[in-house]
Amino acid sequence: MGDNIHQPLGQDRGPGKRPAPRPKRAWLAPVATAAALCLVIGGAGWMAFSGARITTNQTAIVLQTPASGDTETADENLADAPAELDKAETAAVAEAADGSLASQHGQSGAEISTTLGENGEEILKIAPATRPDNRPVLLTPPGRTGQDPRMAHLPDPAIVEDTAEGPLPVRGPNGERAFDIYARPWSGARGARVAIIVGGLGLSQTGTQYAIKTLPEEITLAFAANGNSLQRWMQEARRAGHEILLQVPFEPFDYPANDPGAGTLTVAAGAEQNLDDLHAAMARITNYTGITNFMGGRFLADPDALEPVMRDIAGRGILFVDDGTSAQSLAGTFAKTLGIPFAASDMVLDATQERGYILAKLDDLERTARQNGMAIGVASAFDVSVDAIAAWANEAKARGIEIVSVSATAEDPERR
Repeated sequence: MGDNIHQPLGQDRGPGKRPAPRPKRAWLAPVATAAALCLVIGGAGWMAFSGARITTNQTAIVLQTPASGDTETADENLADAPAELDKAETAAVAEAADGSLASQHGQSGAEISTTLGENGEEILKIAPATRPDNRPVLLTPPGRTGQDPRMAHLPDPAIVEDTAEGPLPVRGPNGERAFDIYARPWSGARGARVAIIVGGLGLSQTGTQYAIKTLPEEITLAFAANGNSLQRWMQEARRAGHEILLQVPFEPFDYPANDPGAGTLTVAAGAEQNLDDLHAAMARITNYTGITNFMGGRFLADPDALEPVMRDIAGRGILFVDDGTSAQSLAGTFAKTLGIPFAASDMVLDATQERGYILAKLDDLERTARQNGMAIGVASAFDVSVDAIAAWANEAKARGIEIVSVSATAEDPERR
């Protein structure tokens, strides 16, 4: 550069001299287009023949090919599947007595094993699982909320424990809870919410049938553990869209003069007997989100009697609903301590069996909901109560009140 170190760059070029332009490569565009097309076609072919798939959280339908036993799947997420499937879970298929689709847990759609290659690399082998027949199966994905409406009357095998007493609710292998799976969905919108629980179903056959037929599907139904034909009525209620509870009898202060019925949990019975009675009640039906008390003023106020019962409920992934009839109830305190989803009723709607009285209490419930954001009312399945609640609920929805199931109003420690 010599003495021209301070001269601006490019000033020593001769006039009219410019770098020769590089020749344009007109062939690049079509080649790039062809390469992209090959990638798309090749990728689609790889996905089709290798078993790759796009995952969603929707329910999957799995079909078995009769000739080869291969399985065609849609919307099944195997990315997070364990290295080895639990054989009991794979075999847990709930066959519907009425010919509807069977239900199977989402992780049981394939046999999955992990091996090491020659160079120490990990190889994940996914093969179709053996299925009992050629019928379609609905796969239920883990961690979901709500149940497919077509399967709402059938228990989910992932959250059912077979015991000597019968089927009992239990947390699933991935933390699934009956509280979530059997819950009725709601909008999640802000605004006044009202939950109404109508109890005593199963005690009267005609009354139970009338309540299921008449009440809007948003109303929660509670089945008495000492009722009749509970499994039949549970299925009817679930098909109609209702969320349901199990109503367990607890000892009142004036027991036995005031007797809640067979299987009542009492303070004098002791923890072992009470747990036996609780499990016998739980096994009467399935598909309930939780338990609510019938009476129980004395039992719910006794910490020594109540604690083992609440500890058992805590491990089963279900809700406890206090019907609000006992001012001394400790259920809320134990629920908070043990991490149980919990809800408490604000008022009894039909202490007097008269339509005008019930409608007035429902108006009080609406005012409470507008003031606090939500409110819970309880009633019994008397015809006059059912008629009043059905009429009021339809009018309240037109006024902007959202009628929700009781699970939508519960305090849940796992959702905080």
